[in-house]
Amino acid sequence: MALSKPTNLLLHLTSVYFDRLYTSPLKTKAITSCIIATLGNYISQKISGTKRINEDSLLAFALFGLFFGGPLPHYFYTFIQPLVRNPLILLLIERCLYTPCYQALALYMLSIFEGNPHNEALKQTKRLYLPVLTANLKYLTLLQYINLKYVPPLLRVLVVNLIGFFWAIYLAQQRTKQSKATGTRK
Repeated sequence: MALSKPTNLLLHLTSVYFDRLYTSPLKTKAITSCIIATLGNYISQKISGTKRINEDSLLAFALFGLFFGGPLPHYFYTFIQPLVRNPLILLLIERCLYTPCYQALALYMLSIFEGNPHNEALKQTKRLYLPVLTANLKYLTLLQYINLKYVPPLLRVLVVNLIGFFWAIYLAQQRTKQSKATGTRK
């Protein structure tokens, strides 16, 4: 049947994804994060009505996803989950310690990957850090709690990737607004 082919393709891609997640989790998370961050940035640029796609920004999000967006959470959760079984305690550690550091790193490295010098990257990070961190804690805490408490471990990475896609769009929008307001290059 013609209608079953897209479903079969989706099931096949999902099974390949889960297989790769099981056999090479770090590589799979890095590549997936790279794709999701790039796609989120691209959609953000389209939403904001950009006539010409900012390739530096796309590349920055891709590199961040590849080198940091997949590997850092992988190592954090690999280290912390055997030590902390209670989802609420895990959420508190993640939200109070990991998230503030990760957001600072993300803002700084995105700016560096776009080709900005250290001083400019630091200025951008300082301007965006508090609003981005506040939004992250405000909007993503409940989603993260639901993910940790109710989503089976096998599906958590998939849920985080879905949340990360929308977060990449939000982050790219915030960076665009900030760079327009200050007249700096994005």
